[in-house]
Amino acid sequence: MNKRPNFYKDRVALNILAGSVNNAIDCYQAANGYAVLGVLTNNYSSDETAIEDMKLYQDAINNAISIGLGAGDPNQSEMVKRVSQLLHPQHINQVFTGVGKTREILAQDETFINCLVSPTGKIGLVNIATGPLSSTAPSAEVPIESAIAIIKDMGGSSIKFFPMKGLEHEDEYRIVAQACAKNNFNLEPTGGIDINNFETILKIALEAGVPKVIPHIYSSIIDKKTGLTKSKDVQILFNIVQKLLG
Repeated sequence: MNKRPNFYKDRVALNILAGSVNNAIDCYQAANGYAVLGVLTNNYSSDETAIEDMKLYQDAINNAISIGLGAGDPNQSEMVKRVSQLLHPQHINQVFTGVGKTREILAQDETFINCLVSPTGKIGLVNIATGPLSSTAPSAEVPIESAIAIIKDMGGSSIKFFPMKGLEHEDEYRIVAQACAKNNFNLEPTGGIDINNFETILKIALEAGVPKVIPHIYSSIIDKKTGLTKSKDVQILFNIVQKLLG
């Protein structure tokens, strides 16, 4: 892996999509390096094309890429694992059942691997059935603290709480944040986050005491005409981060 960028250095890092290498550079600079740029495996027809393209992103932004599934698609889990084995990015998105395999195949503990768990509508319980087969089975609802312990056992770095639908699951999210803080674990709120609700969502996690928060802000800051993330919006988000961190 390359020298660790700012992504590792503070309590908050943004996770935003990159529509091109130049777009990734612009957004990375707008966040002063406190970001990872998402590149989604479901945009590629093969491992080879994904690896070739993602290497360009790695070289351009100090390896601060986040290899993604694409809308939490469990069927991308194996491709994420295979591509990550060769690239060793700074950040990886995985479903619950893919975390252990991915950590093992990396054979290092530096890369951040998140673990997708979903809201259940029940405070204190999360759904861990997010894998290729389990996502089609009945929901597997477990206490949030049990989920955190299992993720740690598998070598995961954080909980990706998705889909949050903005603040629709706020009460559940608050308990997840408190559990992460209590267990010294990291949190990645994801789904429906925009410039209007970003501060509230981030503030909840910080006030709970979560050690590291990585909010995912995707479609809401993408220019619909170009398909590129708007670097000006990234700057707005980064300014909010700086304000909350003091």
